[in-house]
Amino acid sequence: MARSPEVLGRRALNRAVLARQMLLRPARLSPSATIERLVGMQAQAPNLPYVGLWARLQGFQPEELSRLVRTKRAVRTTIMRNTIHLVTTRDALRLKPLFQPLHERGFFRGSPWGRDLKTMNPDALLEAGREIMGERPRTIAELARLLAPRFPNHDALSLAYGVRYLLPMVFATPRGIWQAGGPVTLTTVEAWLGRSTGPAIEPDELVVRYLAAFGPASAADMRAWSGLTFRPAFERLRPRLEVFRDEHGIELFDLPRAPRPKPDTPVPVRFLPDYDNILLAHADRTRIMAPGQHMGLFSSNGIMKGSVLVDGFVRAGWRPIANQNGTTLVITPFDEPIRRQDQAPVLEEGLRLLAFLVPGEKHLVRFGPVNAAARQPPVRPAAARPRPRARRVEPPAGRASIGGMTGAGRDKVSS
Repeated sequence: MARSPEVLGRRALNRAVLARQMLLRPARLSPSATIERLVGMQAQAPNLPYVGLWARLQGFQPEELSRLVRTKRAVRTTIMRNTIHLVTTRDALRLKPLFQPLHERGFFRGSPWGRDLKTMNPDALLEAGREIMGERPRTIAELARLLAPRFPNHDALSLAYGVRYLLPMVFATPRGIWQAGGPVTLTTVEAWLGRSTGPAIEPDELVVRYLAAFGPASAADMRAWSGLTFRPAFERLRPRLEVFRDEHGIELFDLPRAPRPKPDTPVPVRFLPDYDNILLAHADRTRIMAPGQHMGLFSSNGIMKGSVLVDGFVRAGWRPIANQNGTTLVITPFDEPIRRQDQAPVLEEGLRLLAFLVPGEKHLVRFGPVNAAARQPPVRPAAARPRPRARRVEPPAGRASIGGMTGAGRDKVSS
């Protein structure tokens, strides 16, 4: 008689993903090795990966990642879920061809620009786009102006977005370098990296890498993370994988030797950037977020902010606010105030984050009012508790640029 799969509860799944995400204890890895272990990092706003690496690595310095981006060993490009990710160049060349059909479907089926071009033969457009975008990095507006006279019978912006989605492209520097601004420009993979994409990563290999970073997980979880279906690969790998079930009976897969810490394993307070992939990697996000908590509360429109993990779960948001006296990090609890025993660790980690974001400034961390709308339907927040005094640290004189916190805006998927 076959043995019934072990049931993993919410806290067990939480500890497993935190261990693989290097959030139980800081790791001693290079930024490039970390980015590959995580299978890329969400990078809609260029500076978000810097905070993600700071949260995971011992002694991480922004210049380490800036150097990778500047020397083209890491790039920002559209991959999973048709969203912008920071990946190593080695991964970009292998992941792009696997996800390129997703970009094409998204363009023709899910965008108004794609509907405008359905009757057009794309070959001439892609040839022109490859020529124009291969000359130097350009904005979408520049591309549209240059395409308009070549295809006068079509909407220029639709043509530009057609090139954006249908050609393998990367985002050019200086955006992506710590505290650097500038327009959102793109160029072709061939022009930026000196070679074309391919061969594509095998689906089975990507499933193994996904489980190493986010498991235990279901096939539906990987689809939520990637935007693609990998069920056949899971079935091929089934003999090599451990099989579990969650508390709802959903089948979960995992690598046999992957870490699965005990559910009561202590977890330090962690500050994560806006839309960190740990928040987007599963169809069922309750392993990291409260049931009913929705992602909209993290939308920042280009402003640097993120989430606070307390006991491994999202309990608050954070946002730095610059003023004449320095920078204040405002912690906004979700649903109920942070417990008294957790407040000191939150304040201490907040000060550490400010020292990373804006070194040399006066730093203040304080708790804001409870956000009672963090769940759907809304719940009544718990009664207010006395707040501890805010902690202020006054480092040596000197004011750092706030540009590293704002990231100079968010780069849209369609930019």
